[in-house]
Amino acid sequence: MKIKFGTDGWRAIIADGYTFENVRRVAEGTGRFMQEQGMEKVVIGYDCRFQGQAFSELVAGVLGSMGIQVVLNNATFVSTPMVSYAVHHLKADLGIVITASHNPPTYSGFKLKSRHGGPSIPAEVAAVEDRIPDAPVVQVLTLEELEQKKLLHCKDLESIYIDKVRDSFDLQAIHDSGLKIAYDAMYGAGQRAVRRLFPDAHFLHCEHNPSFHGQAPEPIDRNLQELAATIRNNPGQYDVGLAHDGDADRIGMYDENGNFVDSHHILLLLLEYLYQYKKIKEKVIVTFSVTNKVKQLAEMYGLDVETTKVGFKYIAQRMQETDILVAGEESGGIAVTGYIPERDGIWIALVIFEYMAKSGQSLTQLIQNIYDKVGPFTFDRDDLHISSEKKEMILEHLRSHPVNQFGDRKIAQSEDLDGFKYTLDNGDWVMIRPSGTEPVLRVYAQSESRESVKDLLNTVHDTLHAIES
Repeated sequence: MKIKFGTDGWRAIIADGYTFENVRRVAEGTGRFMQEQGMEKVVIGYDCRFQGQAFSELVAGVLGSMGIQVVLNNATFVSTPMVSYAVHHLKADLGIVITASHNPPTYSGFKLKSRHGGPSIPAEVAAVEDRIPDAPVVQVLTLEELEQKKLLHCKDLESIYIDKVRDSFDLQAIHDSGLKIAYDAMYGAGQRAVRRLFPDAHFLHCEHNPSFHGQAPEPIDRNLQELAATIRNNPGQYDVGLAHDGDADRIGMYDENGNFVDSHHILLLLLEYLYQYKKIKEKVIVTFSVTNKVKQLAEMYGLDVETTKVGFKYIAQRMQETDILVAGEESGGIAVTGYIPERDGIWIALVIFEYMAKSGQSLTQLIQNIYDKVGPFTFDRDDLHISSEKKEMILEHLRSHPVNQFGDRKIAQSEDLDGFKYTLDNGDWVMIRPSGTEPVLRVYAQSESRESVKDLLNTVHDTLHAIES
């Protein structure tokens, strides 16, 4: 079985492709890469998924047997950004996180983190992939054997991260503002850290449940209706709702009325705060699926904007090469200046909380300020679960038979940097792209209202069904 890394690491279904033998193979390929590059130390962590600790200790045993120094968290789960920051803070050469992020609970995965504290760049990931053996060869040492050989170091990665947070934010101003928070961890790895930072928040799904109660831990509106209802059914009791994915590198938010605030709006809020309040004037980087409103606002402020393929690894590579104000993707992965080149759901939430505290305005007011500058908009995404054969057939049709319109809506511009993005003659846009981690075809749409977005998505579905049939 050939093991391939996708948009963000290797993902597979537990007990199917994601087996102890295959994890050993990937660990061995990683070790070979590290040896060839003269790398000596790795930080390994895992999130709340099934058998995360066992898989991480297996990886530690493989790499330790190859003479690599291993740093493990103290026998419990951590978020991906905690591992990423620890790689940077502890001056390690590489980080590994056993996680499938936002994917359904049947999945697990293997993420690689560079010494800069963000995703390994595509060339490094490809190098690891090329070195994965067809069958594992090296022995696996136990943790006791690693300790005897002085190859194992246990650290409290969460406390290292919390100390960094407390040094970087005006937490006193946030607490003094009286900000009332409702938080949904989605049973993910952000639960303890948020409780430590905001013990008075209202907590949902902050228990260790490897099945995620059967729900993919992706912080999008349709998966967060209990959080939305908590805010809507208690008027005036909460100022903001916050949610993170399984490994807490992605973010979703709600305003004080229980309206979802997606990553497009969060990117715009960050841009506004960091430019207007912090007076930072660096480049903005977004992936292909992000709203054009970000470019509109950035250009209004004279800031350069760069667009990458979908996948935070592309952003991380550019962040190692240039200074940025804010960078992010549609799926909730966002990074800001002054930190490691990594998406981090807790960190981004703190920037927004600080913005609310310093401005004295609600999320609704802050978003309205953005709309006053770039105009109102709504975004949504549908995931079409179809066979790989049908998915490829549709994509090949779009490549060979350019679409001129969806229903009676004419296309003004087409782009194919990563998938197919169509800007319509009224400024709305849609995008069609295969998922890099699941057997899914994603359909994105932006328009002025929820009703028009839904209508646009339905029109695109009709077109795709016609192609499929």
